[in-house]
Amino acid sequence: MTAVVCEGVRKEFREGSLLKRKRPRICAISGVTFQVKKGEIFGIIGPNGSGKSTLIRILATLLIPDQGRVEVFGIDVVRKPLQVRRMINRVSVDAAFFKGLSPWENLRYAARLYGLNPKEAKERSLEILKRLGFPEARFYDPIEDLSRGQQQKIAITRALLTKPVLLLLDEPTTGLDPKSKLELQGFIKTIRSEHDVTIIITSHDMSEVEMVCDRVAIIDQGRILALGSPRELIANYGMGNLEEVFLHLAGKEFYA
Repeated sequence: MTAVVCEGVRKEFREGSLLKRKRPRICAISGVTFQVKKGEIFGIIGPNGSGKSTLIRILATLLIPDQGRVEVFGIDVVRKPLQVRRMINRVSVDAAFFKGLSPWENLRYAARLYGLNPKEAKERSLEILKRLGFPEARFYDPIEDLSRGQQQKIAITRALLTKPVLLLLDEPTTGLDPKSKLELQGFIKTIRSEHDVTIIITSHDMSEVEMVCDRVAIIDQGRILALGSPRELIANYGMGNLEEVFLHLAGKEFYA
């Protein structure tokens, strides 16, 4: 079964001030086509400004593509965005919180928006956070007093409260220490197997992508340069690892 279909997707933005009458158009993604199988962990990698986050926002119904077709489990994201939103959740690198409130107060607020029972939401939140290595003693501290990595774990927990069938992870391990990264990478595999969820992940961490993803799309300047499993891409281009494959294809520093 196919979970996600992107076919000929294009998205442009106007550059510069709104006060200018004629502003040049910048193409964020162009002609992007791929499919994600149900239950797959699919990676999208590329440098800053390559179009990764634009693509994730289109899948999340936050942006409307200028051209092309995007479907999530057979439902068009433009025609029926509300139906799509019921099936997905998203974790972004810039996750928003009420900073003066505690993790539990933020999660309880989200649970109410989702229509979840507060008691069940709390039990589920504590279970997820424990598996992510989050100290339970910080569950009632203000979010603003937590580290960047701890805040990211709260964002991931919030996204999993609704038990989505498609989880969009936009650079989820940014700001995490090496131990927390490994814990999260292992957890990503676990939730896929235990909850039958399809996962799309963007990342700058090549070892992370090699570890958790079944297939990877390498994107640069809004276009897909290559698509396949990490092992296939490394073998096809005769490289030692996925980062070398990317640098070979893109021709510029990955961590620009």
